Amino acid sequence: MKVERLDHYGRGIIKKDGKIGFIKNALEQEDIEYELIKEHKNYFEGISKSISNESKDRVKPQCNEYLICGGCNLLHMNDELKVKFKQDKIFNILEKLNTKINELVYSSQYNYRNKVVLHVQNGKIGLYKDKSNELIEVNDCLLLSKKINEIIKVLKDYVKEERKIKTITIKLGNITEEVMIIVEGEIERYYKLLDLCNVLIINDKVITDQESIISYIGDKRYYVSKNSFFQVNYDISTKIYEKVKSYIKEMGSKNVLDLYCGVGTIGIFIADAVENVLGIEVVEDAVKDANKNMRLNNIDNISFRLGKVEDLIQDIKGIYDTVVVDPPRGGLDKKVIDSLIEINPKNIIYVSCDIMTLRRDLEMLNEEYNIIEVTPYDMFPNTFHVETVMVLEKKDV
Repeated sequence: MKVERLDHYGRGIIKKDGKIGFIKNALEQEDIEYELIKEHKNYFEGISKSISNESKDRVKPQCNEYLICGGCNLLHMNDELKVKFKQDKIFNILEKLNTKINELVYSSQYNYRNKVVLHVQNGKIGLYKDKSNELIEVNDCLLLSKKINEIIKVLKDYVKEERKIKTITIKLGNITEEVMIIVEGEIERYYKLLDLCNVLIINDKVITDQESIISYIGDKRYYVSKNSFFQVNYDISTKIYEKVKSYIKEMGSKNVLDLYCGVGTIGIFIADAVENVLGIEVVEDAVKDANKNMRLNNIDNISFRLGKVEDLIQDIKGIYDTVVVDPPRGGLDKKVIDSLIEINPKNIIYVSCDIMTLRRDLEMLNEEYNIIEVTPYDMFPNTFHVETVMVLEKKDV
């Protein structure tokens, strides 16, 4: 079958007997033979097994587990096609919104992740095979930081003894390279892990004197605890936050509402450019860390509230000239959008990790706000994901 084009997940699209197919490891205009993975009512999924006319943009994946592991999607593309794929994806999804789309901002393609969740089965440690619970041993993952890969090599021998462990999570501090290890399951010789980390947590119990690690974004320092979310890519997250701060300065923002603020990363990053910041976050540990991060960076013009954004925002009145939103993949709740329109900020800065929910939300905000520009960021190289930063400006009434 000839591949017609790529979908937004980096899969090749083919048609057979009037049915559409999505094929992993296939590039545009290649003639392929494929193996059927799963048949659905209106479409089917497969993986290419042989190619008779390879695309000039195809490269040999550097990972032996690429075709069975779900961690990467684009390793069979050269770097130029990876950039083009993500740029085209943003343009195709957002073109009807008639806004300026800047060029993709990217950095290193490899060894960028500062966090991983590993599964343990039968004395082996690794990741799950794509769409299954079958374990694939991790040898030297291209996406993980070099230090995390070194720790995994030690853990491979350790889990041969500790067979009742279920998962091991590793978090690494940007710049500081402090290590947190979180173990779920039964464990006997935990003391063997102490030389590998600064923080050891077993089944929610902190074993070490230190209970959080310190990580940087730009020149700001942040505590990261067990349950608090933190960006996995230091270089790109710093570029995103610098972009947000540049908008704040250009717009002359004074009072900023920071929704889904996590451990206070964006609010603290921009605090020295404004008069006041209020952050809202639903995760209790994250709010505790946010308050510690405020003190760690000697900032006194920011405060945080614990609760669901869709609940707390309804009590906030129009004293904020700028709102920053950085929601989870599900995007903004309809109640949040209605409340944003009621608060009536002059500008909204939307940091999105899911382009489809972003488009949905923008279609609702578009009646009240002009979309000034979008900048895409390659937060997760070698995957189909694209992060975006968009600025909206209140329409003249």
